[in-house]
Amino acid sequence: MSKENQKSQENLAENPKKMNYTKFSQEGINVKKEDDLSEWYVEVVQKAEMADYSPIRGFMVIRPNAYSIWETIQKYFNEVMEKHQVRNAYFPLLIPESFFKKEAQHAAGFEPELAWVENNDNSEERVAIRPTSETIMYDSYSKWIRSWRDLPLRINQWCNVLRWEVKQTKPFLRTREFLWQEGHCVYATKEECDKEVRLFLDEYKKMCEELLAIPVIEGTKTESEKFAGAYYTTTIEALMPDGKALQMGTSHNLGQGFAKSFGISFKDEKEKDQIPWQSSWGVSTRLIGGVIMVHGDDKGLVLPPKIARNKMVIVPIFFKGSEEKVKKKAEEISKNFKELNPIIDDRTEYSAGWKFNQWELKGIPLRMEIGPRDLEKGQITLVRRDTGEKILIKESDLKKEIPKILENIQKELLEKARESLEKNIVEVKSYNEFKKAIEEKKMVKVYMKEDTKTEEKIKEETGATSRCIPFDQKEKNEKCIFTGKPVKKYTLFARNY
Repeated sequence: MSKENQKSQENLAENPKKMNYTKFSQEGINVKKEDDLSEWYVEVVQKAEMADYSPIRGFMVIRPNAYSIWETIQKYFNEVMEKHQVRNAYFPLLIPESFFKKEAQHAAGFEPELAWVENNDNSEERVAIRPTSETIMYDSYSKWIRSWRDLPLRINQWCNVLRWEVKQTKPFLRTREFLWQEGHCVYATKEECDKEVRLFLDEYKKMCEELLAIPVIEGTKTESEKFAGAYYTTTIEALMPDGKALQMGTSHNLGQGFAKSFGISFKDEKEKDQIPWQSSWGVSTRLIGGVIMVHGDDKGLVLPPKIARNKMVIVPIFFKGSEEKVKKKAEEISKNFKELNPIIDDRTEYSAGWKFNQWELKGIPLRMEIGPRDLEKGQITLVRRDTGEKILIKESDLKKEIPKILENIQKELLEKARESLEKNIVEVKSYNEFKKAIEEKKMVKVYMKEDTKTEEKIKEETGATSRCIPFDQKEKNEKCIFTGKPVKKYTLFARNY
């Protein structure tokens, strides 16, 4: 990104009223995705009306076009949780300082990101806005759990959290405040906990691929990258077009540390006191950023049909003398496809071409064009947003063909993204090859002995971090490229958001 454009974005963050006087107010996308992904992304977010800057740096306004995607994710995952007997609840926004101190690793991990609130009730203890809710929830769990009959306890909350990031922020991908869901479960045994840590990660993978059309890699985080205070962390990782990984969701086995710190215990069937095992798992609004970045093109947003609120836009083509007839047909077809929540764009102050461009920018999966000639021939023109392909269909076949086309769009977006992911993972045999691959914006597959100091060196010299040790791999007798020691599994590295 040029210094001038970076300055423009920083100004927007500091004073959103300047937006109307910048290049971002111009119609269409001015930057090619391949030329400058960062600036392309900011333009798409703003011009597709996904988000706006707030008066406070690092925060964003989520606009209806994006919030409807979040609602779709919520609806989908609430059904998943219902299936697995997870109940939704809500816990306080503010957390006492003493709660953070109860679990040392957790406290150390989040201390730099905490936002403290000035306390006006004359109490001595400070309170912070939640960066995550383990501590405030587990205080309640210590009161609710008494017996083995109270387990397993499975609770989720949909909420906002605040982490005072010092890095450069980017809408959806990295903001100080974001929306998420956080599931927090308690089990009698490690085996039960392990099973459901993986269960919810698998559900995240399924959601990303089936709903968002984004392929992800499941695996375990290394010690240096695991969640602060966790026994171990599992993750799903996606790869963005600029070679940066995006952590799409995590599921943690928290062990027994939090239970011990917060006094959570239960009596087993033999009336003996036991310490339970705990898990937590979550996804956030960064999923929306992943959708924008993976599927978008030089025209703007490309939405997978399953998350598009409006799956089709109908554009009547008006010629003098046929306006009423064409408009009536558009309304008739719209009523026949209520389940797609179609938009009828019958504005007369804009040309058909201008309207085509606007709806392409906003990512509507399917466009229907209806003109007087189409009516005469009894056919309709459909245009796919993902490929631009024009399809002529008899009006009598619309009910049968449109669902097939939408299903095909969903499927092909996933296939295209999976092909890109697989093409951009490379295996290396030396550190020089490693550094070269990172510079070429690849995700790197490397056999190395897990070591925190080595990972720190890699991060310092290349900007890359370990993303995960994938589950789906066969053990091999390999040697660590740094130490020569035997190692059986590879680790994936990449720069990341």
